[in-house]
Amino acid sequence: MADLKMPELNNVIVAGNLTKDPVFRETSNNTPVVNFHIAANRRYKDSSNQWQEDVCYVGVVAWNKLADSCRDRLRKGSAVLIDGELQSRTFRTDDGRNRTIVEIKAKRIQFLNKLSKPDSPENDDISSADDDNTSDDSSYEDNSFDKFLTDEESDLINDNKK
Repeated sequence: MADLKMPELNNVIVAGNLTKDPVFRETSNNTPVVNFHIAANRRYKDSSNQWQEDVCYVGVVAWNKLADSCRDRLRKGSAVLIDGELQSRTFRTDDGRNRTIVEIKAKRIQFLNKLSKPDSPENDDISSADDDNTSDDSSYEDNSFDKFLTDEESDLINDNKK
């Protein structure tokens, strides 16, 4: 039997709303990082033909300029579309036990809420403002880990963006 090469594919896209305000911090070498959780809802009909709703809570981590934009733009309840990859990490809890979590390492985040105008007397929080208050910067992308791609993978990504 011929050797099969499994494609190295790890991509996830999910939309939801933040369950809490994002937590922003900087690493010891001053790299910005933000963590937050989103609730992604799924509606379906059950066996008795009644609509039900299921909620999936997903952790998200964003780095560098993407983290900065999340700190400035996101609040509890903000609607986002996350494009990234799954990553797992293990850490030791205060009681000495190891814990492993799976989260999304964000590559792109589309901010789905509209922003208030900065000079408006209200606040700068994300709001459901009128259409003329939209911001040009509704999506941010983190290309910091593209340097790990092979030339072939990089060409594929660039072809898909055209």
